[in-house]
Amino acid sequence: MSSPPQTIRWGHPALRVEIGVTDDGAARLAHLGLPGGPPAERRSWPPLPLVEVTAAGHGRSWSGARLVDTTLGGRLRYRTHRAARDGDRHTLTVELHDPETGLVAEVRYASPDGVPVLRSEVILRNAGDTALHLESVSSLVVGCLADGPQAVGDADLLWADNDWVAECRWQRRPMRATSPVLDDRVVHGDGNGKGEFTQTGRGVWSSCGRLPMGGLTGRDSGRTWLWQIEHNGGGWHWECGERDQLAYLALFGPTDTHHGWRHPLDAGAEFRTVPVALAFSDAGGPDEAFAALTHYRRAVRRPHPDHRRLPVIFNDYMNCLMGDPTTEKLLPLVDAAAEAGAEYFVIDAGWYDGEDGGWWDSVGAWEPAASRFPGERGIHEVLDRIRERGMTPGLWLEPEVIGVRSPMAGSLPDEAFFRRDGIRVTETGRHHLDLRHPAARAHLDEVVDRLVGVWGVGYLKLDHNIDPGSGTSARPGETPAAGLLGHNRAHLDWLDGVLDRHPHLVLENCSSGGMRWDYALLSRLQLQSTSDQQNLRLYAPIAASAPTAVTPEQGAVWAYPLPEDSLDEVAFTMANALLGRIHLSGRLPELRPDARALVHEGVAVHKVIRADLARATPVWPLGLPAWDDPWLALALRTPATTYLTVWRRPGSGAAAALPLPHLRGAAARVEVLYPAANQAALAWDPGTAALTLTLPTAPSAVLIRLTHPVPDTA
Repeated sequence: MSSPPQTIRWGHPALRVEIGVTDDGAARLAHLGLPGGPPAERRSWPPLPLVEVTAAGHGRSWSGARLVDTTLGGRLRYRTHRAARDGDRHTLTVELHDPETGLVAEVRYASPDGVPVLRSEVILRNAGDTALHLESVSSLVVGCLADGPQAVGDADLLWADNDWVAECRWQRRPMRATSPVLDDRVVHGDGNGKGEFTQTGRGVWSSCGRLPMGGLTGRDSGRTWLWQIEHNGGGWHWECGERDQLAYLALFGPTDTHHGWRHPLDAGAEFRTVPVALAFSDAGGPDEAFAALTHYRRAVRRPHPDHRRLPVIFNDYMNCLMGDPTTEKLLPLVDAAAEAGAEYFVIDAGWYDGEDGGWWDSVGAWEPAASRFPGERGIHEVLDRIRERGMTPGLWLEPEVIGVRSPMAGSLPDEAFFRRDGIRVTETGRHHLDLRHPAARAHLDEVVDRLVGVWGVGYLKLDHNIDPGSGTSARPGETPAAGLLGHNRAHLDWLDGVLDRHPHLVLENCSSGGMRWDYALLSRLQLQSTSDQQNLRLYAPIAASAPTAVTPEQGAVWAYPLPEDSLDEVAFTMANALLGRIHLSGRLPELRPDARALVHEGVAVHKVIRADLARATPVWPLGLPAWDDPWLALALRTPATTYLTVWRRPGSGAAAALPLPHLRGAAARVEVLYPAANQAALAWDPGTAALTLTLPTAPSAVLIRLTHPVPDTA
């Protein structure tokens, strides 16, 4: 048998990966970055293996809170590798083997051509004779993010707190706050501490408390790494710390330590981790890394015409009917939405509630309430009016739950629901379906096929408003976290089936606003509801930050003007949505004519620019927005055009300088696109690449377009 290679080199023009293999077959990710740099030297190979695994009887060689330095991971030895091409995607599979247990690990890397992002997942196969009881398995381990004490000292950690109506709040903290210099004279344990910085998701909501994302950026160097865990449940974990004077990163799905997850891997059986992605920017800071992640998200999602068309959606819920739709209330809204330029009209929660307020714990059968839609045609009177006004009808649906008073709670078997200790889980008046069970899936398929195939609904807002805790142990010997992972994967499979049968159906991802932002779901679903925030001023930082977590053409932002709003406030709430997807709402028929004209103008401007939004990448001229920032700015850039929304909130001065370094030296044409009647004063300095903007009133917001020559790449 030939000896293994010393270095595996793989990648494409935007990414280079080097894996070092020692003489005894231990494989290490030695380099991950842009092509063209010096090759990795053997002496710089990091100590961590490609995969970290803990199992009953197989723990760690350096005990602590970390899930690295595992004995199983340390014993895995290189067997073979293979590189391939799948369309625009480059793939590399590295096979490892533990001779003691027979465990085989396939590390599967992939990267879209021309995009500096690495996607990773791991397949474990038990080729031994004895079952292994898994307790944690990494999806990606990188031991070479920042090389040396100076690089670690320069590094800041990034993460995003994410709460209901307070989504997408990015934070920044020096890495040295959690990985301090321990000692430079007497060294124990090779100088490695036991601390690290971690973020963990729990429960059913993947982004409740924090986004399943993180980052590491150099304050001086600008070198930045951003990662996302592509898992549609809360069972995920990441840790970033220092190991042998190198910054390391380890990304996981559910683990025993954090979620009570265990998985028996019988002889001959396989286990697949949740996929993750890591984006890289050499010197461009977080903006450049978020641009790479945006390109990656577009490359890996399911193709759908909605991503190109970006139709305007009216939804009757927010600051409008708030779950109380009736024929009488809806018909004037349908007419007003059509006049404003909406292309979809969505009837939100309550359309099935015949008890005038009992819609929460009666969901599940998804039949229209006759009391809300009287007459022979019932709800179809409204659906037909929507179509007559040139719009596509949509409905709100919360598919994964069954209210305790729903007839479906008694007609479906216990095995179709989340259970723990043999008891059906109940959370705030609802049960949770386990989509691994055929009866649960058949029920939802019947509902969707009836609403879409029979009623002609073209849009479903899929909401999810409860967290039933650790999961379900419906199967013998199954931990709740393992049951939850199984359900999550069945949920994705169900969504794939829905879109296979109804390829033009538009599906919105909503979970109490933004409690389930993840690219397991968003690689399938067309839109993401960004928040339930009802205050237009507080929505601004959420809207400005949304492109960190979702592509602009998938990020749905409420624009909900009210009759009592000033004209500045109407423009402000419309501006919130213009660089994303407009979710129009509010009491449009009651607006005075000048306010209604501002709404119509905003929709018209959005339709002019939306084709550019579907290919643009985000930039934050004032840095990632903070919740209380008085000035906020989001730019979306294409080669020839930069769109810039700027918000001024109360408590700030009237002028702000907005750096746009990508336009340095450009003779840009600058114009306010919205609102046309504005008091903004603009001054562009190509030498300093700064736009000075004056907005005399607060709150106020404007959308600006900077048109500039396409850079010469010859």
